[in-house]
Amino acid sequence: MENLMFVYRSCKVIWTLLVTMLGYASSLPVSDDSICTAEELAKYSITFTGKWSQTAFPKQYPLYRPPAQWSSMLGVTHSSDYSMWKKNEYASNGVRDFAEKGEAWVLMKEIEEAGEKIQSVHGIFSAPAISSGTGQTSTELEVHSRHPLVSFVVRIVPSPDWFVGIDSLNLCEGDHWMEEVSVDLFPYDAGTDSGFTFSSPNFATIPQDTVTEITCSSPSHPANSFYYPKLKILPPIAQVTMVKLKKNQLGLPAPYLNLPAKSNEIIDSVSETPLDCEVSQWSSWGLCRGLCRNTGTKIRTRFVLLQPANNGMPCPNLDEETGCEPENCV
Repeated sequence: MENLMFVYRSCKVIWTLLVTMLGYASSLPVSDDSICTAEELAKYSITFTGKWSQTAFPKQYPLYRPPAQWSSMLGVTHSSDYSMWKKNEYASNGVRDFAEKGEAWVLMKEIEEAGEKIQSVHGIFSAPAISSGTGQTSTELEVHSRHPLVSFVVRIVPSPDWFVGIDSLNLCEGDHWMEEVSVDLFPYDAGTDSGFTFSSPNFATIPQDTVTEITCSSPSHPANSFYYPKLKILPPIAQVTMVKLKKNQLGLPAPYLNLPAKSNEIIDSVSETPLDCEVSQWSSWGLCRGLCRNTGTKIRTRFVLLQPANNGMPCPNLDEETGCEPENCV
């Protein structure tokens, strides 16, 4: 009887331990890609559409040396063990070089090393640059059931260290791949250069800051090229669309478009952004001119800092006159 009681107590202890361990395991976080049970491989066409027009972003819009344009796209399909870039985290040396100068060599090495060490990368993809602010470029990418996440970066040219991109977008939904997904893109600051405007000279941020989203009110500085305090949110500066290819489409080359927008299909969803006139402070008053013992006049002036656009507030008068008593009369 004692032996039976001992066996019973032992089984009870083991059972309690098992229940505790199972409960702990169920409380652990599940990574985004661990639950993908879709077919092993899927191919997508990816199309990047630039919406950086002078109508949508009139402030300091780059017209020359160089004009508004986009760098080539560099992307990767991967598991949750790898991250190309993340908001509110520090950019890697590779992302810094790409965002500041459009140089991809260091970023490519980082991707390759991650793939070799922890098998977190399935494939790298790239698409050609766009020579204007509005236009399209396309390529193909392949995802794997263990690597269903997509990340990429495209540099804003010209800019200090600004870019657009996607961080770890999951194309797998349980037991199937998404058929199509479109994402609006907004500008990010890599946190490695302190310039405020598109054409700012290179001025390293020391110490380095984290990657932050640029908004219509942040950085909160009138010199910021994206500073539109009257807007609640910036219009999207770009868009990316991924479409799953059917099996009979596999192996076909992706269409390549590198042309300025010729219809409203690219920018019709963007409303005109009004830009108010900005003027300088008044100069000091000039000399009082007029005859002695009579009321004279003196003038002060100011000049235009920023011309209005898209029905923004027009410029006020640039000179002002007032009465005065002539000095040094004989």
